[in-house]
Amino acid sequence: MFTGIEHFAIASPNPKQLADWYVSHLEFEITFEYAGNYFIEAKNGGLIEIIPAEGERIASAMRTPGMRHIAIAVDDFDAAYQQLKEQGVKFEGEPYTNDGNRVVFFKDADGNLIHLIHRKTPLP
Repeated sequence: MFTGIEHFAIASPNPKQLADWYVSHLEFEITFEYAGNYFIEAKNGGLIEIIPAEGERIASAMRTPGMRHIAIAVDDFDAAYQQLKEQGVKFEGEPYTNDGNRVVFFKDADGNLIHLIHRKTPLP
């Protein structure tokens, strides 16, 4: 009956600008647009809907309740990291290895936490 995640949404003060950021920085593609909402698709088919925000951003930290980050899979960690550096992305720390997986955290144009990940072994 339940088949999986179709998409998740990010509320943004400027949905078009954020959608364009994902296109230019993370190779997403805008695949559908309606009434100021943008669906962006990753190369692996993952979808994010970016919707107009209402109100002020609520402060959050790595472990406060709620969604915490978006993990972006890469096949060449070093090249992806270097490309983002050249595009002026500010990282939350240096890349590190955890159980053989390469990881680095950064924020998108709206301040949402993202991390690149290259897994040594894919999840089961």
